[in-house]
Amino acid sequence: MKRSLLMLALLLVGTNVYAQFEDLDDLDYRYEKVQKLYKFRVQLADKKNSPYSVKHPEEFLSQKSIERRKRYGLKVDQHDLPITPAYIDGLKALGLRIHNASKWNNTVVVETADTSILARVRDLKYVSGVRRVWIGPDSILKMDKVDRHKKITASAEEPDETLGRYGRAKSQAQMLNVHRLHRMGYKGAGITIGILDGGFNNADIIPGLRSVKIFGTKQFVDCGNDVYDEGSHGMMVLSCIAANTPNLFVGTAPEAAFYLIQTEDGRSEQLVEEDNYCAGLEYADSVGCDIVTASLGYTKFDHKDQNDPYAALDGQTALCSKSASLAASRGIIVLNSAGNSGDEAWKKIGFPADARDILAVGAVRSDSVNTGFSSLGYSADGRVKPDVMAQGQACTVYGTNGRLTKANGTSFSCPIMCGAVACLLQACRDKSPVEIMDAVRRSGNNADTPNEIFGYGIPDMQKALDALQKK
Repeated sequence: MKRSLLMLALLLVGTNVYAQFEDLDDLDYRYEKVQKLYKFRVQLADKKNSPYSVKHPEEFLSQKSIERRKRYGLKVDQHDLPITPAYIDGLKALGLRIHNASKWNNTVVVETADTSILARVRDLKYVSGVRRVWIGPDSILKMDKVDRHKKITASAEEPDETLGRYGRAKSQAQMLNVHRLHRMGYKGAGITIGILDGGFNNADIIPGLRSVKIFGTKQFVDCGNDVYDEGSHGMMVLSCIAANTPNLFVGTAPEAAFYLIQTEDGRSEQLVEEDNYCAGLEYADSVGCDIVTASLGYTKFDHKDQNDPYAALDGQTALCSKSASLAASRGIIVLNSAGNSGDEAWKKIGFPADARDILAVGAVRSDSVNTGFSSLGYSADGRVKPDVMAQGQACTVYGTNGRLTKANGTSFSCPIMCGAVACLLQACRDKSPVEIMDAVRRSGNNADTPNEIFGYGIPDMQKALDALQKK
């Protein structure tokens, strides 16, 4: 199974998260030979001869994205400019297929079966570097699609008033004191959250999620599937935030709206997923997301030459970390799972949890004791990581059959925290991402002595709100 989806998370209790692999013997499946393909990251040298100008951002950013920058007094700059179209055309003219691109990093990922073309790519005057990021398989698993509706189980679970408003997710919300913000009417309304993940199987048909506001979906993996077709992890992440069945399961921001963005490829673990992450984050920016949460992280790839050492955990080395570090200056709050390597050889946080100006979220139990698996800090340059903690063990989530189950991992503490931050942002729309994140850290129960295990601790959203309103 994929390490980035979890490594950061899939320590599930009593269920198999990867629904697309369930009941495989009952499906018509076969391996088919395919043409071997390769993907390369092309680093461009500049953005010269661009038809776009920072003076006319309406040509490449949504109105909501522009308004978000104006709210915080942020200027549109060269990072926001699209990649020079002539450069893209030049790569296409060589016979390369464009997989995706990152304007913030000025990179393009190209796909080809003929690696000899790369010599010509390197000779282009606007290309400063080329790196292989993906090697395709010789054959792929083909199987008949299943009627997803047949997976949904008629739930015998009914709301129970004795459980309280949050039902089985009570500890997840009350640990962060976000229920107090909810009582004041701050439940995430008007806040748009982008979720970067590996798939959102059945999120569109699970009864408990039918009321969720989904503004859009986007696929960056190029696997030929809809984001709802497979990959249960993203759906579980969504449920931590958006579930809204009182006395059964209520998430931490039940009135927020969402973009569901698939960047993770469950078929292998390769460097291109960092490029997908960057493209997904930029998409979230372009459509106006206020917050992005990602239960993803990268430490070890299938090809050892793609691995980064501990020393690279500086927020400025890994491509995905550079993008995450840049997001706050675009007006976006980014939360990322710290990782589940605390009891493994790596132990440390992953990339991009090392990014600057984000919240890297570790995991505690419902009794506020840290879990053994939660990844440790500090960053390589000495910054406190993880930033904050939330419940990440025995978390209530939906399974792909629509029934409640339990799951472990920083993959779930992160979205639980994300929902709480969304409510805080709703209450303080005039505060910048940096101000919001700083208030969250300072409200932590370990803020006086932050360390590499707890970071600043478990935040108190009421305390954070009070501090922000006094400014």
